Amino acid sequence: LLSLSAFAQYAYVQPAERGTLPKVIDGNTAATWLDGQLYIFHSTGVPTRSNGPDQFSLSNTINVDFDSEDHKAVWFEAVYRDPDGTLFLWYHNEPGGVCAANKLTRPRIGAAISYDNGKTVRDLGIVLDSGDPVDCNARNGFFAGGHGDFSVILDRQRRFFYFFFTNYAGALEEQGVAVARMPYDARRDPAGAVTKYYRGRWSEPGIGGHISPVFPARVSWQAANTDSHWGPSIHWNTYLRRFVILMNHACCSPGWPQVGVYASFSA
Repeated sequence: LLSLSAFAQYAYVQPAERGTLPKVIDGNTAATWLDGQLYIFHSTGVPTRSNGPDQFSLSNTINVDFDSEDHKAVWFEAVYRDPDGTLFLWYHNEPGGVCAANKLTRPRIGAAISYDNGKTVRDLGIVLDSGDPVDCNARNGFFAGGHGDFSVILDRQRRFFYFFFTNYAGALEEQGVAVARMPYDARRDPAGAVTKYYRGRWSEPGIGGHISPVFPARVSWQAANTDSHWGPSIHWNTYLRRFVILMNHACCSPGWPQVGVYASFSA
């Protein structure tokens, strides 16, 4: 693995004692190896970090000191360790106050950096966001549009980071699981560096811009009977020698009932 960007999607664990994993982990869980220890970043809105010798022995849970104004509505969902030890993290953010009449929010994706293994994290700003209007009449139960629920992986030539994310906004033909990329050399200054895949080209800006989804939604996220994959989690599988993406499938009533976990494979 170049980086284990995410290994859990809405995972539930046993009640925690002090210093161990919390009872509920929400969203893709970013993970990386540091000096023989597995570090994972998890959240139920407030980002936390745990570490241990393997995925079965995680403890030492602490709140991440994140300097973002929206630090209480953040999920670190992907992480990459640079050769010099610097951590680059990417987060799902759900801002409040989006819709006056209900609690719907509009997620977006940001970048961050850490020099102390994720104990303190500095915000580098939003890099992926929808340009479509907020729809406060959306009936999926959670989102009024936006981009979120994602993972990130670096290609083997260290040229680009690829973002696999969910688009909940705009026209039906642009909703579903989509992809964007950012040059590796832009990792410390990512503002404006992410481009979305659209009609065969990396031509659209990360903030706003159109999308050609890889796995299109069948029924809009604005409808009560949404039918779509979401939450892509990608890794390079050393046994299969293939890229593998795991995705949830929500269908076909409000509240995102899960009808299965799906896998896609590509060389």
